[in-house]
Amino acid sequence: MQATNETISIDHDKELDLHLERQGVSDEKLINHPVGLFLLFFTEMWERFSYYGMRALLVLFLVSEISKGGWHWTRPEALSLYGWYTGLVYLTPIVGGLIADKLTGYRKAIILGALIMTLGHASMAMEGFSANFFYLGLILMMVGNGLFKPNISSMVGKLYPLTSDKKHAAYTIFYMGINSGAFLGILMCGYVGEKVGWHWGFGLAGIFMFFGMLQFYFGQKIFGTIGAKIDNTNKKVEVVDEIPKKVANQRLLVIFILSIFTVFFWMVFEQAGGSMTIFAKDYTLRNLDGNASSIFKWADAALTIFPLLAVSIVLFGLAKKIFAKYPATVIFTAISFVIIWGLAIWKVQKEFNSVNTEVPASWFGILNSFFIVSLAPFFSKLWETKFNPSGPVKFGLGLIFVGLGFAGLAYGGSDIPRGATVAQVSMFWLVFAYFFHTVGELCVSPVGLSYVSQLSPVKYVGLMFGVWFTCTAIGNYLAGATGGLIDKISSTYSISTFFLIFTIIPVVAGLIMFALSPLLRKWMHGVH
Repeated sequence: MQATNETISIDHDKELDLHLERQGVSDEKLINHPVGLFLLFFTEMWERFSYYGMRALLVLFLVSEISKGGWHWTRPEALSLYGWYTGLVYLTPIVGGLIADKLTGYRKAIILGALIMTLGHASMAMEGFSANFFYLGLILMMVGNGLFKPNISSMVGKLYPLTSDKKHAAYTIFYMGINSGAFLGILMCGYVGEKVGWHWGFGLAGIFMFFGMLQFYFGQKIFGTIGAKIDNTNKKVEVVDEIPKKVANQRLLVIFILSIFTVFFWMVFEQAGGSMTIFAKDYTLRNLDGNASSIFKWADAALTIFPLLAVSIVLFGLAKKIFAKYPATVIFTAISFVIIWGLAIWKVQKEFNSVNTEVPASWFGILNSFFIVSLAPFFSKLWETKFNPSGPVKFGLGLIFVGLGFAGLAYGGSDIPRGATVAQVSMFWLVFAYFFHTVGELCVSPVGLSYVSQLSPVKYVGLMFGVWFTCTAIGNYLAGATGGLIDKISSTYSISTFFLIFTIIPVVAGLIMFALSPLLRKWMHGVH
């Protein structure tokens, strides 16, 4: 049995090598994957650093007092802008993917998108000169994200043969890059923005987007012909689906129903950057002293240093493999790491030397990425055991888990008087909420994308991904619109009632999904 497994593994490795050779891709490998994957890993890491770093500051900046450098918007105004921004961010990739397919190819689209986002961050950093720079920055961020996001994900898949058993592992590694960037971006940009100045936080996000662009630009030849020009390989032969029309239509209906339910999920989940950030800022006990202060300082130091150490080790491994051929890429990536390490050491030292410990309101945003990295391996193994429910059941579980997170916030805020604008609720309830929200996300987000690709007839794959991301965009917009009701509901009823609404909606949706599960499984026709 062992010899057979080794033979299969060798065959898959040989298949990958032949694929890379045909595409003119570097055959250097790191942990048995093409080195190009890790160049994409670091490029995506810095892009997510910039996106989530800026997003962590957006609502906080808008609602902060003018004396503290903010714009002193009302909460509904700030959350409305947040909703429009995060919603449109998920719509522009549909257009960006078409532009890459028809005009530019993946690589040019990635570089152009990164450049536009860098300019967007620079524009936001100049908001002190004119409010127009801030709005221009948001527009540039949305446009740049549309060109960047779908095409770098496509590049990952193109590195491997269609049937490669390594592709799933490759996307897992890439997903770690996404969450590493989100984690570090929220941690660093949030800290600098709140403790030093908002424009410094916005500008910091742009610096690392710039380095991400440079490292990709100077290392792009590592990909051979992949993404260098418009990909017409799938357009030469018209693909005819062999499955019966009734089966195809029912599978499409399943995708549509799952997509509709994601609207409820993202409407609730994306309160993280909106009403949950408001709750962290104004209703959470963030000034710590005594043992609580010491515990937080050490925990924050560990959360700052160890993830950075882990990705630095990956960079060192990549540098050994590609420095001789691509020195500029390694140098620019190394410079970015020198800067981030300097910031990390400064941040930790500053916190340990401070007399008073105030947890930044943006800090809680790192918990989602931390829990994802911690829990993803467990869920990956869980889905491989006998306990591997169908997609609709996983969706139902995800919706209920995200509702449970808000049940914790509703309970934690139950003693806050009606109409109160400040309170001192324990940090525990935000940690509780982010934990259950992450469990819910792991049941919905990666699972949903997988089912869209499996259930879609070949000629409708692009269209159905468009439907999926459109529903995600609608959910993000509604997150801002409903989050903006926090003042109205808390003044009329209570903030506990506000969070209870976000408990009931996903739980009811999850129960409906459970009820629909037998029918949806039937319509999936064998796709588990």
